[in-house]
Amino acid sequence: MRKFVLAALGGTLAGVLATTQVAGPLLAQETAKTTNVYEQLDLFGDIFERIRSDYVEQVDEKKLIEAAINGMLTSLDPHSSYLPPDDYTDMRVQTRGSFGGLGIEVTQEEGFVKVVSPIDGTPAAAAGIESGDFITHVDGESVLGLTLDQAVDKMRGPVGSEIVITVVREGAPEPFDVSIIRDTIKLTAVKGRAEGNTVVLRITTFNDQTYDNLVETFNKEVADIGGMDKVNGIVVDLRNNPGGLLAQAIKVSDAFLEQGEIVSTRGRAPQQSERYNAEPGDMAEGKPMVVLINGGSASASEIVTGALQDHRRAVVIGTKSFGKGSVQTVIPVKGEGAMRLTTARYYTPSGRSIQALGIAPDIVVPQPPRAPEPTEDEPASSAARSRSEADLRGALGNDSMTEDEKRQYQEEQARAEDAAKLRAEDYQLAYAIDLLRGLTVIERPRDAAE
Repeated sequence: MRKFVLAALGGTLAGVLATTQVAGPLLAQETAKTTNVYEQLDLFGDIFERIRSDYVEQVDEKKLIEAAINGMLTSLDPHSSYLPPDDYTDMRVQTRGSFGGLGIEVTQEEGFVKVVSPIDGTPAAAAGIESGDFITHVDGESVLGLTLDQAVDKMRGPVGSEIVITVVREGAPEPFDVSIIRDTIKLTAVKGRAEGNTVVLRITTFNDQTYDNLVETFNKEVADIGGMDKVNGIVVDLRNNPGGLLAQAIKVSDAFLEQGEIVSTRGRAPQQSERYNAEPGDMAEGKPMVVLINGGSASASEIVTGALQDHRRAVVIGTKSFGKGSVQTVIPVKGEGAMRLTTARYYTPSGRSIQALGIAPDIVVPQPPRAPEPTEDEPASSAARSRSEADLRGALGNDSMTEDEKRQYQEEQARAEDAAKLRAEDYQLAYAIDLLRGLTVIERPRDAAE
């Protein structure tokens, strides 16, 4: 027995020694790492003091520290930054749906400002700014070398004032200047209309109003069509939607899903991970859906698109989305400012991250350039030049159609002409509506079709 006890104690002692041997180097490494951090902070303090005392001009110490903080954050990724008190206030106002400016969502790429998307109905959209444009100069001054916040500050100004931005656009032979008058940006988060029996919902941003606007707009358009029985499908247009609030993207997705995961977010620590699931109830009652996206569809737009695509609730049409698959948390700090810090990546229900990849549409449909307006010397369209049997002199009439059938035929012709006009104005939307119309024809009972 004594030998057994001694052996057991020996084993315990050996275990303690082994643990000490492993933990010792780890503890030393951690101590060295902490020491190194404090040395770097001392270095920062030394440089700060040297700038204060020896720089050629007197410096604003507050601005110098804010610049250092912002530099630390922006070195992490393009979406992390420091928000001084004024910028933090502006950000909170923007999420409520009204703010002053040009009306563009921007990011930074290779030192230049890149347009994620212009916002519908804003001065930038009216001036022809497009997703993917690079802004190289503001009022003749280069933005190269500025942080994104500094470049945005240069584009801000009093409502009614003019700004000239220099734009580099793919396909354009040279940079060109665009003059824009700053205005108060009042965002209507959701706009709706009926195209025949199709409800078209254009979501421009995800702010505090988006979900409520969506429900109100959807119900109005359904009522105008004559009820859900008359609706053949829904188009959710997310083109050039730069994103916004995660909570609103979840609610919009949930509006069209009966069950299942909407999105999950995964942070550095397990406790930072979240999963959001749909609750029962589909606002569209299972009607076919199409989601429209393009390179200006980012962040919250991609969350909605990914959820509806992965659950096979909607067909996604257009071109590849922007590819912003990260979540930013705005954290208030001392001095009434805040820091915007990337804290997680988000994943679609199938577990895919779209960070830097974007969402690929189910059907790729590029938006062709708009055809030039016809001149007075040429007809408006090829349809105006075409001739049919009915145009021939002395052609026989059609005696097999009743007056009601003739009226129905004329209405169908009018709808076809409207569809042709829409194709010229917005080919991607027309494609989506044609697809829903085709699905309706396929699903129609045979006796109803005949």
